[in-house]
Amino acid sequence: MNTFINNGLNKKKVVFIIGATGTGKSRLSVDLATHFPGEIINSDKMQGYKGLDIVTNKITDLEKQGVPHHMLGEIDPEADFTAEDFCYQVVYHIEFVLNSGHIPIIVGGSNTYIEALVENPVFKFKSKYNCCFLWVDVALPVLHSSVSKRVDHIVHAGLVDEVRGIFVSEADYTKGIRRSIGVPEMDRYLREENKSNIDEAAKQVLVESASEEIKLNTCKLVCCQLEKIRRLRNEKMWPINQIDATNVHKKSGKEADDVWNEMVKPCLEIVEEFLKDDEKNVEAETNIRTMFPFKKLQVAI
Repeated sequence: MNTFINNGLNKKKVVFIIGATGTGKSRLSVDLATHFPGEIINSDKMQGYKGLDIVTNKITDLEKQGVPHHMLGEIDPEADFTAEDFCYQVVYHIEFVLNSGHIPIIVGGSNTYIEALVENPVFKFKSKYNCCFLWVDVALPVLHSSVSKRVDHIVHAGLVDEVRGIFVSEADYTKGIRRSIGVPEMDRYLREENKSNIDEAAKQVLVESASEEIKLNTCKLVCCQLEKIRRLRNEKMWPINQIDATNVHKKSGKEADDVWNEMVKPCLEIVEEFLKDDEKNVEAETNIRTMFPFKKLQVAI
């Protein structure tokens, strides 16, 4: 049984954008938010932490296009931010966005956190909210190639310097922002770089080795993310709309932008239809009240 079927007239609307790392979730969220309008709530556990903007590939101020973003770069980098913490924060921000008259758009690749939010009976999410799920999907071989290029880009953009800024010899890579892919892989290089017996060529070899490890671990993460999404769709029966963005990643420049714009159109249509349910529900509720008017009860005091 699909537990997302709307069995009430007063559920609030929330849009989710899910998908593996590097598929284009952030870009789509901004396109939707500027169209409807909406506000974006981050659900990427590593992007929630302050710092490491390059390593965690946070959306830039320019890319945000003025759209408000919540839970992005706000958490203490040393904090152990749990799925339960995430759920409480997200529910607060959803209500904040709704009260502002905007659509909450939850976007990120941390599907374990999203599942905890939707499925945990403590939060009663399904009874309070109607959900529209958009899955930005890319064929795996194409995505792996795209991820590899992105790692090269962030290395050139300053990954080494950024990780050096938080490096400590006794680092615990199982807590806080240091769990981010791109941090533990640089450990060996950062320990070796200042030794007197190492030259520039050796340093370059270490950086290239770390880069290859980052690519491998990112591809492993992608596979885990996709497996989780398929489980949510096939076992949990989440009504997920799969959007194929493969052709976008096969192109570059203006061609890629043109393909992207074509891909966004059905997404806008899906969300628009989802939001129209509100109008249908209001009309249905009005008809019911017309057919069966409420009688004011006279209560003796």
